[in-house]
Amino acid sequence: MSRPSLSSARSTAVQAKSGFNYFMDGFSLIRRPGLRTFVFVPLLINMLLFASAFYYALGKLDELFAYVSGQLPEYLSWLNFLLWPMAVLAMLVVMAFVFSSVMNWLAAPFNGLLAEKVEQLITGKPMNTGTTMDLMKDLPRILGREWLKLKYYLPRAILFLLLFWVPLLGQTAAPVLWFLFSSWMMAIQYCDYPFDNHKVPFDDMRFALRQTKGTSMSFGAAVTVFSMIPIVNFIVMPVAICGATAMWVDKYREAYRHPGIAPE
Repeated sequence: MSRPSLSSARSTAVQAKSGFNYFMDGFSLIRRPGLRTFVFVPLLINMLLFASAFYYALGKLDELFAYVSGQLPEYLSWLNFLLWPMAVLAMLVVMAFVFSSVMNWLAAPFNGLLAEKVEQLITGKPMNTGTTMDLMKDLPRILGREWLKLKYYLPRAILFLLLFWVPLLGQTAAPVLWFLFSSWMMAIQYCDYPFDNHKVPFDDMRFALRQTKGTSMSFGAAVTVFSMIPIVNFIVMPVAICGATAMWVDKYREAYRHPGIAPE
């Protein structure tokens, strides 16, 4: 089946709206009545898991510093006051990134439901996607979609990480290329939920995002930057899903509901 054409025949307001604007829209959407359950349930699970892991890791870090303190000469004991906050901050940042990846799998069913409810809220039209039992039956397909994203991500991530080891390139272009790749992946990760709700194939979804690459990249860049901020990154996932769904409604929905007809 041929892919629909995303024509430029859209309203001026939609054309002018950047991916960053859509991401920021997510902050207002998550506060809308009817969405809070789908936002706060996965958020609560995430925070409980993160708090438990952080408590465990903090205990291990305390043991490590106790051992290191025992090995340091007394005149260097002041290093503990310098290194301890740095170590805790580094641990927070690393754990935040790890949990973001893990939660994408654990919260995938909730994320799809959130995207569905946001679309219903924006359009005022029910999607009629079935019952909770239907969702349970759909879990293998939902997790399979996450696996597709992981298969797409891993080989490319390894390639970009190897660039850091190339002399000169690793200190100049590699960080920029990594940021651009991360932005593209964030667009894929979160825009995929509304696309998947309409059973749009993964390759077709990437094709659509490439057709609106400026919007996709600015959306992904916003997600990437906010994901780097500890504590704030807890709410990035629902915000990004809401923003991505708003972008789907404006830029892609009509084309994929009626292939060959450009969005208005």
